Amino acid sequence: MNRIFALVIKELISLWRDKKTRFILIFPPLWQLFVFSFAATLDVKNVTIGLLNRDHGEKGFELVQRIQGSPIFTHVIFLETVESIAPFINEQVGPVVLSIDEEFSRKLDAHLSPSLQLILDGRKSNTSQIVAGYVTSIVNQFAQEMAHKEQEPVQPIELIQRNWFNPNLLYNWFTIPGLLAVLTMVEALLITGLSVARERELGTFDQLLVSPLRPAEILIGKTIPAIVVGVLEGLLLIFAILTLFQIPFVGSFLLLLLSMLIYVTAITGVGLFISSLCSTQQQAILGSFVFLTPAILLSGFATPIENMPTWLQYATYINPARYFMYISRGLFLKNLPPDAVFAHLWPLCLIALFNLTAAARFFRRRFGL
Repeated sequence: MNRIFALVIKELISLWRDKKTRFILIFPPLWQLFVFSFAATLDVKNVTIGLLNRDHGEKGFELVQRIQGSPIFTHVIFLETVESIAPFINEQVGPVVLSIDEEFSRKLDAHLSPSLQLILDGRKSNTSQIVAGYVTSIVNQFAQEMAHKEQEPVQPIELIQRNWFNPNLLYNWFTIPGLLAVLTMVEALLITGLSVARERELGTFDQLLVSPLRPAEILIGKTIPAIVVGVLEGLLLIFAILTLFQIPFVGSFLLLLLSMLIYVTAITGVGLFISSLCSTQQQAILGSFVFLTPAILLSGFATPIENMPTWLQYATYINPARYFMYISRGLFLKNLPPDAVFAHLWPLCLIALFNLTAAARFFRRRFGL
C-alpha cells in the first residue's frame, strides 16, 4: 500500500508540474462550464416576431399591444405588406410572423370567430413549436379577456399555422443538415491537429526540418491533405444524408461544395495552430476538443443563437461553424439564393485567411523556420 500510495503521489505531482497538462486540467473545464451555462439553453427567449397588422380596428391594436408586452418577444418588427413576409423568414430575421387580416376587429364586434395566420420557420422545428405555443396562449388569453370585458360568450380565435420549409416540423430535417457542419469540423480539426503532433511524437518531424523542403512547402504539404480529406469526409456525409436519412436537398450542390471547401480551410488553420502547440497526439486531441465544444455550442446547432445573451452572440461572429451551419440548412431545406450564400461566405473567407495566416506565423516561430 505504501508503494501504491507513493506511485499515486508521484503521478499527481507529475501531472501538476507539467504546464500543458495543468492548463488542460484547469482552464478547459471552467471555459466549457461558462459557455454551457449561457449557450446551451433550451429556453426560447429574445424572440424576434414579425407583425403584419392589416386591421385598423381597436381589437387588432389591442392584440398587437399584447404581443409587444410579452417578455418572450423582445423584438417586434412591423411588416408593411404580405410580400415582406418571405424575406423576413428566408433571411432568418425571426422565426415567426403573425398576420392579422382586415376583418379581425369587425368579426369580433359582430360576435363571430375571426382567424389569424401564424407563419413559422420550419428549419427551426423545436423553436417554432414553442413559439407557436406562446402565441396561442396570448391569443386565447386575449379572447377570454375581451369576452369578460364585454360580458359576452368567448369567441374562439382560430390560429392557422403554416410551417415553411419543413411542413411537418420533422426534427431530423432540422438536425441532420446541421450535423454536416459539426462532423465535418470534427474530422478536419482532428486530421490537422494530429498531423504535426504525430510526427513530433515519432521523431520524424526533425527529418522534415533538415530536408530540402522550405518552410512554406512544409506548411502547404500539411494543409492541403487535411483540406482534401475534410472535403471528402463532408461529401461522404452528404451522400449518407441523402440516401440513408432521405433529407431533401433543393439547393445548389456547387454552392454547398464551395462553402464546404472554404469552411474546411478555416478549420484547418485552427487545427494547424493546435498541432504546432502540442508535443504529443494526446495533447492535440485534448486541445481539439477544447475548441470543439464552444464552437458547436456557439454555432446554433442545438439552440438558436438569438436565445443567447447579447454579449455571447457577438462571439459567434468569429465561429466558422455559425456561417456554414446557416448555408447547409438553407441549401438542404430551401433553395437558398446565391446572394444569401455569399453573404455568409465572405466572413468565412476572412476567417479562413486569418486562421491560416496566424497558424503559419506561429508554426514558423514555434520551430524557428
